Amino acid sequence: MENHSPTTHEEWEQAEGVPNLSDPFIQKYLAGRDSLVEQEKKQRSDRHFRENLSPIAVEACAIVDQIRFEEQQTLWTKEYEDSLVCQHVDVFPGMMFSLAKDRIEKSRLWRIMQRMPKGALLHCHLEAMVDLDWALEEAFSTEGVCIVAEEALSSPEALLKSGFSFSYSKTKANTEVSIWSEEYAPKTYISITTAADSFPDGGRKGFIEWVRSRTSITADEHLKHHEGPNEVWRKFVSCFPILGSLIYYEPIYRKFVRMMCKQLLDDGVYYVDMRSAFYTPYRPLGQEEFDPDFFNMLDHMEDEIEKFKASEEGKDFWGGRMIWTSLRAFEKRQVIESMKQCIEMKLEFPNLIAGYDLVGQEDMGRPLSDLAPELFWFKKKCAEAGVDIPFFFHAGETLGDGDSVDENLFDAIILGTRRIGHGFSLYKHPLLIDMVKEKRILIESCPISNEALRLCGSIMSHPLPALLARGVPCSLCNDDPTILGQGISGTSHDFWQALQGWENLGLAGLGSLAENSVRWASFEDCNAKEWTQDIKDGTMGKGIRAQRLKEWIGKWEKFCAWIVDEFGIDENLEPEE
Repeated sequence: MENHSPTTHEEWEQAEGVPNLSDPFIQKYLAGRDSLVEQEKKQRSDRHFRENLSPIAVEACAIVDQIRFEEQQTLWTKEYEDSLVCQHVDVFPGMMFSLAKDRIEKSRLWRIMQRMPKGALLHCHLEAMVDLDWALEEAFSTEGVCIVAEEALSSPEALLKSGFSFSYSKTKANTEVSIWSEEYAPKTYISITTAADSFPDGGRKGFIEWVRSRTSITADEHLKHHEGPNEVWRKFVSCFPILGSLIYYEPIYRKFVRMMCKQLLDDGVYYVDMRSAFYTPYRPLGQEEFDPDFFNMLDHMEDEIEKFKASEEGKDFWGGRMIWTSLRAFEKRQVIESMKQCIEMKLEFPNLIAGYDLVGQEDMGRPLSDLAPELFWFKKKCAEAGVDIPFFFHAGETLGDGDSVDENLFDAIILGTRRIGHGFSLYKHPLLIDMVKEKRILIESCPISNEALRLCGSIMSHPLPALLARGVPCSLCNDDPTILGQGISGTSHDFWQALQGWENLGLAGLGSLAENSVRWASFEDCNAKEWTQDIKDGTMGKGIRAQRLKEWIGKWEKFCAWIVDEFGIDENLEPEE
């Protein structure tokens, strides 16, 4: 008997009785499946924004999807492996930020992200918003700036870990001894130019790279996730006093505030809510002693922000405010003293102080439940002083599940926080997710920060998509760009990572996150009821929030039109060299 085996795939499928994709019952299954996918997407937090996209915005979103797909096939391939810090690593979109950064900045999507109107930056720490190269150049050209160390920086270990800071003195600078030699006496002032030019490994250029390595999480440190969060947090925390000492001298500080505002505006950020721990002392112009409080620091900040807004280059900038923060590792007396200062500065600068928070590593600091007595005392003292200082708590910046740190989320919500910083572990709490939505609490999400501080391996394993899918309002923030590797104070890197990392987001999802940032920005004081109503009303409200939302929508539409003009159908979508 002759054996007639099938010669083609089609013949084989027919012989085996395998259904075809075009068969009616398979098509019915696929239609039901697609319907289920769409049904789930109706729960997303960006659903309303997507449903109201203009035709030009819809076209822009489709173009960005196309560019994203093209770059996945071309830019993120093994041919580029040689450029990686760590060899023999697979290359993929959404890979670890420190490995991907150079390639990100060569992409078409990067150009688009730089132009995007990102709205407001709601979560950043002032000392980590420094353009380090610029700040060091200012220090070199400012008379009296010195470097001071706790011991001689004469060994590799001392260069790696010994404490040092920048300071100012016209009289104390020592020119007879080198900070890099064993003869250096602790806490001796050395002129920054003298120290830099005599740096043993490459002079001034080597000095700048050394300072950079001491004020940022290096690419090598970024990759060592096996060491866990505590180890990288030790390095992270050590960066702040150094950066603070570099900018907290009036001539440099005033220029820094102005430059930060300009860099944010250039990146499509029109408003910023900053945080500072008010820990590093401030020194006014020419003064040999530090200020006893932070009056001058805040006064100079408010002055420079207003000057920038009044200038031609800053006319589109909406402004900035300060969320006062205390270190959560402080003992009760220190927290109370910080709270007292917060109330005093709110009375002095009512338009600048926007709220109160506690900062520092949650895993190693006091939980909010332990801080409850101080927080209730603070609310009582605010009422007595006739001021309203709302809470904007960090919470859930942890890998824990059910421990006291993870449960900071419960306290933050119960205590009436208006936004939650990070909220990384919120996705584990179904009840809290419902409460956050009901109370209209926004999550200030910082994906690159969470990766660099070892809460997740890359953008691909970040929990923000889980929150968006459950309808939780969120915004994208950069947290500490000087330290974490973004390098500039804008938010383009975090927006790029989110766009490239998550299939469900797209440009429309980014637009929704940006709109949220404007909707939840603390433009002006208002009580809890007014705040909630204002957010609910959106563009239909009557105050400054409604006005800013309308302005942002106008900028968004112009941005979408630019995408269509710049990257339309005839545009070559190959990546730039």
